[in-house]
Amino acid sequence: MKKRLALSLLAVGILTSGLTASPWIAAAEGFSGFKDKLPGWAKADIEYAAGKGYMKGNEKGNFRPEATISRAEFAAILARVSNNTPDEGTTGFSSIPGWSQNEVNVAVSKGFISPSDYPNGFNPDTPLTRRELAKWVASGLAAKDEDFKKALADTADTLVPVAEYYKGGLNKADYPYVSVALGTGLMAGYPDGRFGPGQTTTRAEAAVILRRFEAIQDKKPVAFQDLKEMREVGLTGTNAISLGFKHRKYDDGREAAFANIRNVPYKLNNNLGTIKLNRFVLVNASKATEVKNLYGKMFVDKNYGSAFKMEKNRYELFVEYTVNSNVDNMDVMTYLNSSNDPFLHLIGFKSGAISKYGIKTMPRMDLVAKEKFFKKGFETKFWGNGFVNSNLPIYDTQNGAVITISGKTFSIYKED
Repeated sequence: MKKRLALSLLAVGILTSGLTASPWIAAAEGFSGFKDKLPGWAKADIEYAAGKGYMKGNEKGNFRPEATISRAEFAAILARVSNNTPDEGTTGFSSIPGWSQNEVNVAVSKGFISPSDYPNGFNPDTPLTRRELAKWVASGLAAKDEDFKKALADTADTLVPVAEYYKGGLNKADYPYVSVALGTGLMAGYPDGRFGPGQTTTRAEAAVILRRFEAIQDKKPVAFQDLKEMREVGLTGTNAISLGFKHRKYDDGREAAFANIRNVPYKLNNNLGTIKLNRFVLVNASKATEVKNLYGKMFVDKNYGSAFKMEKNRYELFVEYTVNSNVDNMDVMTYLNSSNDPFLHLIGFKSGAISKYGIKTMPRMDLVAKEKFFKKGFETKFWGNGFVNSNLPIYDTQNGAVITISGKTFSIYKED
């Protein structure tokens, strides 16, 4: 059963002041340190959260950084950190047991939590999952800023740079929330590439994310480069414009956008089959150890190697293809001669990111036939690797990329 929230400004002030019955959250009373050891990666943020009165230790003076945080605890703290304006007409929960009903309903009124996500009850003591956490923080940003709301819509079908995207474990409904959480830097994946959507959230993680949220809550989506790229990939299939490239234009002024050729079948030479370009993703890196964008980390790591040497002032390129083959196990030379456009037959690469993220890539050189990569009558989706120049004169057609399929063109260039 739900009820209407009648929240006066006075009530909101009281509810977010930290006067709660939770043993883990209280108003600032002077912070003098914790007795247990804090992890180095979260120590400063834990101490900051404690100093601000967002979180505290137990009666023994221990913070317990690895302990899980509950839905109710995080909702109460998040509502306190947020400067969102409460919506007094929001429908909240009416029967949450224990201390937290008012605190949770403040979080509802500020746009973080949707009661419809909990048809069987909020269950306040349930440990908070990372999936819930991503949705709450992204929803809170969207409640405050219409462009963040649009960012959620823009990333509904994007490429999400986490292992679960290809390996499974990330629902499509999660894409926009995880994208906003990653793209703003509020959350990050684990070293093994996982996002861990079903994994519970520790108190240390909560402290880190709360401090990040406090710092970015008044910023606009355009301030976050990785989010810009994920929005563009979700809408168009490429991140080229977000990285500073521009579209060349047709004589009539229309832009030669990737949408012109995206998923358009191209007939390969000698009736080998058809190929479609699904995505065209650029990586901003001149060295494998200096990757600058989040998408880059999905493809490039210290073990990265390709047929082309990485160089300054050009971008590594990763194209996702779908091939419907008319032949079995074509060898690499047959594949390389299957079109007259090099962007339509890029080959594979090596990288530790391939296994980490579950990427399927074109086998390198002579391995194509040995691995029985192409099968007659079957659709094969994979990533190929190349590069895009960015340091040539604007009028030089090798600056950027030009791809034409069925009389339609995608063309980009970059100015100095």
